[in-house]
Amino acid sequence: MKLNILSPTNLETELNTIRAEYAAHEDAISQLNRAFSDQQRSINQFDFDQLDSDKIYHISSIKKTCIDFRLRFLDIKYFKSPLPKKAFEKIAALENTHNTSLSGFKIMAPSKMFVLEKTDDPLLFVPLGNDYFYLIHKWGKDLQPMRKLRMWPFKSIANLIVFTLLISGVATYLLPMGLFSKTNDWTSIWMVYFFMFKAIASIILYGGFAMGKNFNPAIWDSKYNKS
Repeated sequence: MKLNILSPTNLETELNTIRAEYAAHEDAISQLNRAFSDQQRSINQFDFDQLDSDKIYHISSIKKTCIDFRLRFLDIKYFKSPLPKKAFEKIAALENTHNTSLSGFKIMAPSKMFVLEKTDDPLLFVPLGNDYFYLIHKWGKDLQPMRKLRMWPFKSIANLIVFTLLISGVATYLLPMGLFSKTNDWTSIWMVYFFMFKAIASIILYGGFAMGKNFNPAIWDSKYNKS
């Protein structure tokens, strides 16, 4: 199947891919049994036999998806957009099927959806216990194409340095060398490259600190407004 990198990103599909990577060397049934082996740790009580196993995700898969796409995974009270009618219908159906009242809902969505009312592919979860969550509903628009690539520099300081080095190289290549030196030797090229690196790195660092930005692993489950 041909992959179109310009196609919108379906978060549920990405989450399933990451879950498969984590479960590649482990029996899926064993995972699910462990999730329900200690029911007293869960605030919700479910009939395991009536759950859709394809909707069950461990926190490790959720965390990696959030870090890759710079998303948040927070309590529903921090979510600014209203839930769609379909989400309430699915909650009611689950409660009726399992004869229980659900609580502790979580939302996975871009940071801005916890500040502004937007509809960029949020996912509604409910905790099962033992760091497992059940996906109730997905709605809204899929994420913009190439979001994962655009958010890659913000995954770690190492990624940001590599990104800055690459951008500096592109800028050096595009810059007319005659502006800085009459010769076009490697010494001049490296001097210009070093200058561009310092300039771009300064802009990135200043912009990051000024806007209170942080790296993806530090914000994926943070309730504070550092997008």
